[in-house]
Amino acid sequence: QVLLVDPGGGLAQAGGSLRLSCEASGTIASTNVMHWSRQAAGKQRDLVASSGSGDTAHYIDAAVKGRFTMSRDSTKNTVYLQMNNLKVADTAVYYCSGCFRDQIYWGQGTQVAVSS
Repeated sequence: QVLLVDPGGGLAQAGGSLRLSCEASGTIASTNVMHWSRQAAGKQRDLVASSGSGDTAHYIDAAVKGRFTMSRDSTKNTVYLQMNNLKVADTAVYYCSGCFRDQIYWGQGTQVAVSS
């Protein structure tokens, strides 16, 4: 399984929006748990959001609740992270990952930069 991440431009001003896309080379089924995580410069990689079934998401990082929305489109084998009301603190390298047949796959890290 290959995960290809589209950063949706990757640049935004504070208060703006971006949408990250993660398209799988194969099928993303409802049984495949998908994750978005991020790593700010000099910091550990932190889990942002996870989803285990269609239209179901859990926002692990409380800082993104109410601003970020994780979703998936089964017809496109794609998961999304819609990021609204961006803050400078959201600046980080973002990663898409998923579990397929008990093996974790990672997409490439993509830089998101939010300017004030």
